[in-house]
Amino acid sequence: MIEPDTIQLLRECDAGVKMGVASIDGVLEHVKNEEFRRCLTSCKQDHEALDHELQGLLDKYHDEGKNPNPMAKGMSWMKTNVMLGVNETDETVASMMTDGCNMGVKSLHRYLNQYQAADETSKNIAKRLIHLEEQLTADMRRFL
Repeated sequence: MIEPDTIQLLRECDAGVKMGVASIDGVLEHVKNEEFRRCLTSCKQDHEALDHELQGLLDKYHDEGKNPNPMAKGMSWMKTNVMLGVNETDETVASMMTDGCNMGVKSLHRYLNQYQAADETSKNIAKRLIHLEEQLTADMRRFL
């Protein structure tokens, strides 16, 4: 029998990966520094690779996954456009990305605690996603 916690954790990771990719897509056109752009693009590719793996597991469990909360996604889009409308700098982008990563890490840790009965494969994916978010936060520091 499939443990419901496994599917729930995979769904939350799916929503987190999608939110991360959408956030990067939302700011890339505003980034001026080429090194910064490469950093974000690389992180996006890492998220997409993890998403591919996630989709394979979700398919195995006959689950469609989960999209990010529409309210959270809308608020993120609005915050991005307002902040960049006022101050379109790489520092602003780096600050917003850092805030988003920190929120993602916090949520993922909460889900790991909430879905403790999930299998090790799904926990590993959540931990890898946390690592990606923490690494992006560290990479953003030089652009703040």
